[in-house]
Amino acid sequence: MPNQFIIAPSILSADFLQLGEVLGICKSAGADWIHVDVMDGHFVPNLTMGPFIVAAVKRGTDLPLDVHLMVEKPENLIEAYAQAGASRLTVHVETCPHLHRTLHDIKALGCKAGVTLNPGTPAASIFPVLSFVDLVLVMSVDPGFSGGTYIPEMVNKVAEIRRKLDEIGSSAWLEVDGGISPKTLPAMKAAGANVFVSATSIFTYPDGIAAGIAALRDTINNA
Repeated sequence: MPNQFIIAPSILSADFLQLGEVLGICKSAGADWIHVDVMDGHFVPNLTMGPFIVAAVKRGTDLPLDVHLMVEKPENLIEAYAQAGASRLTVHVETCPHLHRTLHDIKALGCKAGVTLNPGTPAASIFPVLSFVDLVLVMSVDPGFSGGTYIPEMVNKVAEIRRKLDEIGSSAWLEVDGGISPKTLPAMKAAGANVFVSATSIFTYPDGIAAGIAALRDTINNA
């Protein structure tokens, strides 16, 4: 039976020299999805992970691949990432002037469609497409680099979006990404998040990757 609350390790902080082994550890430790952060060096100040990385991760695990496109003009890239093996493709409201069309195209490619927004973007900016999406991602750091500073005010944004999802009867996952740790997760869970992306709290956990995932799962179960 699938978990009610999802842990999605972000491989942005993984050791790419040991990627296959890392993916195996994540699955064995109870991770639900693998999160892949794609950055273009324009929309955010970093450059990461083309479709070939997603294809490599797909060969290395049977966990669903949760691909977050922090890029300008994502409509030009969604087909390549879908073909590479993405299970979910999430795009930013800030980069999609034709957001509904882009989400429709993602679904037409056989992927689940997600929408996300930066910390400074009002929650209401995504309300027009909430009934259409499979996932909403709230960034709780300014995106661009692993290990960014957690922004506690994003708990209120998560709660606002949860209220709206419940109001319209949506079953979309509500995901948070940025500074998620055993310390910050309880407030996000209480606000209504049910997918937790974590990079440094898993891949730099002092006792190892499996222990980092276990600490997050214990927090979910006891929060």
